Amino acid sequence: MPSGSDTTEEAAGGAMPGDPVPPAEAGSAAAATRPGRARRCNALARREAPRTGLAVVFGVALGLAFPPYDLWPLSLVAVAALSLLTRGRTARQGAWTGLVFGLPFFLILLKWLHVVGWDAVVGLSIAEALFMTVLGAALAATSRLPAWPLWAACLWVAQEWARDRLPLGGFPWGRLAFANTASPFTPLAALGGAPLVTFAVALTGALLAAGAAALWRLRGKGGLRRALPALEAFGLAGAVALAGALVPVPTKADDTVDIAVVQGNVQQPGMDFLGRPMRILDNHATATEKLAADIEAGRAKKPDLVIWPENSSDLDPFQYPQAYDRIDEAVKAIGVPVLVGALVDHPSKEGYVFNEGIVWDPKKGPGASYTKQHPVPFGEYVPFREQLSKIITRFQRVPRDFYPGDHTGVLNVGPARLGDVICFEVAYDEIVHDTVQAGARALVIQTNNATYGRTGQPEQQLAMSRLRAVEHGRAVVTAATSGISAVVAPDGTITHRIPEFTQGVVSARISLRDETTLADRVGAAPEWALAIVGLLSCAAAVAVGRRGRTKDEKGQQ
Repeated sequence: MPSGSDTTEEAAGGAMPGDPVPPAEAGSAAAATRPGRARRCNALARREAPRTGLAVVFGVALGLAFPPYDLWPLSLVAVAALSLLTRGRTARQGAWTGLVFGLPFFLILLKWLHVVGWDAVVGLSIAEALFMTVLGAALAATSRLPAWPLWAACLWVAQEWARDRLPLGGFPWGRLAFANTASPFTPLAALGGAPLVTFAVALTGALLAAGAAALWRLRGKGGLRRALPALEAFGLAGAVALAGALVPVPTKADDTVDIAVVQGNVQQPGMDFLGRPMRILDNHATATEKLAADIEAGRAKKPDLVIWPENSSDLDPFQYPQAYDRIDEAVKAIGVPVLVGALVDHPSKEGYVFNEGIVWDPKKGPGASYTKQHPVPFGEYVPFREQLSKIITRFQRVPRDFYPGDHTGVLNVGPARLGDVICFEVAYDEIVHDTVQAGARALVIQTNNATYGRTGQPEQQLAMSRLRAVEHGRAVVTAATSGISAVVAPDGTITHRIPEFTQGVVSARISLRDETTLADRVGAAPEWALAIVGLLSCAAAVAVGRRGRTKDEKGQQ
């Protein structure tokens, strides 16, 4: 029996629980619910708008830390800002912050892809920003742990580890290390490669955030003792930033070699840089023959070898006799071996080509070669071509797929044992590392950036060459069809360069070295160790959170 009066709504209206609600009443209930949800959504948006806006601003700041802007201190500011914006938040809130931080960052960094199409810029930026989304969630989850700046730095390395490999072989653009190729952190590359530089930059930024947070808690409260946590955090940040000054960067040459780098130039930048057949090949052959004439006239010194860039022959010299003969004429004119970049048809797989560097001897002709191991997806080959080409007709502009090579690019070019790395491969740690381990005494980056001329992409790639020079203690020679061709000393200093869209020749004496750096000897171990520590910190944060909820539940019982 119900207690009290039975004047409830059910009794008064004659309705029982479970009876269907009349349409008019259902509409009224839904109408009442919708404004309530809308108010909550609006309140949430207003509450999160300042944090979201700041995340966007500092994402842009991180983009400006990279070439062609080269404002590397902004990388520290951006890391510190993301640490503060995710500190003490839920994983979901951190994920949102990471997304709105990462998207403008990659839009700024990868805007050079607008040559292909702005949809490519946006699509790749979204894909890369998803990794920052996970990073934001992880930073928020671990921000309550003791020593959280250390775990934050490890998580930055873990994010880059994943992004460098996934999907389809990964896309390493935008690593913190690549914004710090001429900063106090750069020498650390000789100890632990690009991952150690990223770790040091991220740790410094997170420590700055910890110091700022400690100062914020001090507002209105004086005393040196209370300020001690902030001073400690800032002091540690300074120590990490200056640690690179203590790292010796080996540069002593075991031998030297005189080289000439030929930048033949192209007709025009953009997707249609090739122009008519044989034009690019003729540009490089003509520049080489001009150098030969200068040598004969005593205006230039004869080099020991000559380096042409990627795609310097726009026709397969083994399929087109006119291309073979033009290369042979130029090589015989200069009288020394030339490393030629060419696209070569696959001998047995129709529709596939090799992107090769070929050692061309003035007496013996073409000899040893290196085939690019890591073709660029959607640029040099189209995954799922049959399906995607029906949806995105632009993929038809990549008519043939590049076939990957299966060995490192150590080549004997005249008196020098050089390590050939082709174009975007300079961004991948393992390819450059394996090439040095196989015996390369200097590195050559054959590249063709004509598609992305005057977009900032050539500067970004040259910055990677600078980091690789320090990481491996090797001179790095970048040979580009349209620029930027350059010579980088083992300490990361650019000693020679040719501007974009200029035909020219760089003559330089580079060092050949046999000694390896600590980074060469340890390989990927530091990256794996730091990434694993970052993942374990996430597991620890989850465990601590569950333990806290369990205690709360027991306290309520």
